[in-house]
Amino acid sequence: MKKIVIVESPAKAKTINRYLGKDFNVVASFGHIRDLPPKNGSVLPDQNFKMLWEVDQRAQKHIQDIVKAVKGADALYLATDPDREGEAISWHVEQILKEKGILKNVEVHRIVFYEITQSAIKQALASPRPIHQPLVEAYLARRALDYLVGFTLSPVLWRKLPGARSAGRVQSVALRLIVDRETEIEAFKSQEYWSIEGQFLSEKKIPFTTRLTHLNGKKLEKLDIGTQELAEAACQEIKTHNYHVDSVERRQVNRNPAPPFSTSTLQQEASRKLGFGASRTMQTAQRLYEGVEMGGEMTGLITYMRTDSIQMANEAIDGARAYIQDAFGAPYLPAQPRQFKSKAKNAQEAHEAIRPTTLSRTPKDVRPYLDDGQFKLYELIWKRAVASQMASALLDQVGADIISANKQVILRATGSTLVFDGFLKLYQESKDEGDEHEKEGALPPLNQDEKTSLQETVPTQHFTQPPPRYSEASLVKKLEELGIGRPSTYASIISVLQERNYVFLDKRQFIPEDRGRIVTAFLLNFFRRYVEYDFTANLEEQLDEISAGERPWKNVMQSFWEPFIEKIRETQELKPSDILVSLEHDLEAFLFPSDDPELRRCPTCGEGTLHLKLSKFGGFLGCSRYPECRYTRSTANQGGDAVAQASFEPTSLGTDPATQEDITLRRGPYGFYLQWDSANADPKKKPKRVSIVPPIDALSITLEQALSLKELPKPLGQHPETQEQILVGIGRFGPYIKYGNQFASIPKTFDFLALTLEEALTLIAQKQARPARPKRNFRAKAKETTQRKTKRKT
Repeated sequence: MKKIVIVESPAKAKTINRYLGKDFNVVASFGHIRDLPPKNGSVLPDQNFKMLWEVDQRAQKHIQDIVKAVKGADALYLATDPDREGEAISWHVEQILKEKGILKNVEVHRIVFYEITQSAIKQALASPRPIHQPLVEAYLARRALDYLVGFTLSPVLWRKLPGARSAGRVQSVALRLIVDRETEIEAFKSQEYWSIEGQFLSEKKIPFTTRLTHLNGKKLEKLDIGTQELAEAACQEIKTHNYHVDSVERRQVNRNPAPPFSTSTLQQEASRKLGFGASRTMQTAQRLYEGVEMGGEMTGLITYMRTDSIQMANEAIDGARAYIQDAFGAPYLPAQPRQFKSKAKNAQEAHEAIRPTTLSRTPKDVRPYLDDGQFKLYELIWKRAVASQMASALLDQVGADIISANKQVILRATGSTLVFDGFLKLYQESKDEGDEHEKEGALPPLNQDEKTSLQETVPTQHFTQPPPRYSEASLVKKLEELGIGRPSTYASIISVLQERNYVFLDKRQFIPEDRGRIVTAFLLNFFRRYVEYDFTANLEEQLDEISAGERPWKNVMQSFWEPFIEKIRETQELKPSDILVSLEHDLEAFLFPSDDPELRRCPTCGEGTLHLKLSKFGGFLGCSRYPECRYTRSTANQGGDAVAQASFEPTSLGTDPATQEDITLRRGPYGFYLQWDSANADPKKKPKRVSIVPPIDALSITLEQALSLKELPKPLGQHPETQEQILVGIGRFGPYIKYGNQFASIPKTFDFLALTLEEALTLIAQKQARPARPKRNFRAKAKETTQRKTKRKT
């Protein structure tokens, strides 16, 4: 009996093929086999949202392989990923095979599994089901919405905002979050305040520290002591009294472990602990899920990495508890297994949390088979999963009020002591910047009415701080809290914002470019409803209701489309001058940070005033007397866009220790580059130059990075099968890997300077798995274009 199994990736196919018998043939679809063509008219709202699908050249070969495999088969098992996208791929495969008449007398089954293990796959084969139509309809609605927003709103941006690249249903809301936070930071007015500590001795002469909480019988608020003079006066008042312990509070508190990872919490923690971007995290997790070679066999190491769930299966919990008992002992094992429930808005918990497929497979066991990035992520997932089933940590917390004899001054002493480490023995969750951190130490034994002696008062100056900028971790966390987008899409959203030059990363924090600010201001002025957080979250809820079969998808489309297209028509009638007035009004605080009218006066002619202008490079300020006066300058932002507009002076990074040449950062017509200069250089000979490409940020490049770029192309090692040298280098189109006479591009999500041989081999394998592009017949293409134009004129 011939049975065909369709999966998404060749790596997964290779792993699964090992688990199934000779009756099965596992074929890869290589992801989506068809999509909406990127041109107007692919979704037709006037025809009940009919969608016109297209199979690209790359997918044609994969479809041919699937058709060839299915011909003469008795059963077809659609085993793509267990999520909305996976359901859609299975649906597309079934639709194409039906159209080709291949499925006559073939039983079609949909099977899902959340880990690539023999038991999980056999269990899936034993419980097949039909394709889940509501999940497919939710995919169709999302795809149609994203297409219609992108291909309807983006052209409005291109016409009305030169330099704007695109808008998106979720992308634009994420951009607004970053811009709104930057506006908060710029508007923030720092305030001075002072805290006062009192250093005391107990009756047994043991020192401890207190914090002033009440002065002159009044409870102090954070900003009440606002100057040095008030702080010094408070210190003098404290010194005039005798003190004793008024009350002592003792209590034990449990600190519980965090749950296993969902997609978003994995992205957050990998960013905090490992410095991984969301894209790198998901790519690395994909490899761990699909399988790595261990002892000559492909083995899936983690469960499916796109999930909202924080629950583990019972057998996984049993495995974790068995490991805890064996490795740490009975005190570290709670009496009952822990169960978790997601607090995230719109959480869908049909899957398991992200966990190792086998909890007994420790990071030490898999270390020889993984590269550094894979090992770090596996270790993080393993520790989090095991720790989630460990006993709580136990802390003793003590609080004591130290009070003056007249009860007018009170100082608070607090302390905590770790009594039992529990899960902290294995793992502790990181925090984002701005989160509260515990900084309490231990207190000596204190008793009520005990006399204490003041030794010293220590006033400390502080200033209130603005909210921190979003990092990748905190942005993902905020999007999830608001219920905007799905965790599986966050990585691509963040990448698009950077690729469009709407934001840039500085010290792992997002800063909006001028272009990003202008696009956000435009959308808030003319499409506010569609970048409101509540509106986007409510739309997300409706899409989830489609997944659950509770709402017809075309009703959701209709209710969105009618007011949206009406707003598009209104905006198309706007004059560019009206748009500029609105944008300048909204961006006034950014463009002119001070109320000083001189900031608006043209420094060249002295008569004109500066106003916001737009070009293909973004926003800038220009004189109102143009063309008589041609003065322009960049806006207040000193990020990427501003540097691109302004003249960039060569900046020295330091001296090359090998040649003693000065390395300078320069900007040319095609972007930033490095140049090696020598005082004794031959003027007829061109100096050495190296381009700077992502993920390296030109404005924060270091001397070490510059020296590493100079070494390119550099060898990574030999191919294990052919012994040919593998090189990494930079070319006209960015970083690449060279293997023999072949080249493979290195995606932006990889740090090409730190690329390992294992990562290079993976990229080479992916390149070889893709079919070669057909040669383009430019003469035939030109003839076809001429015929089309002639027909249109006729």
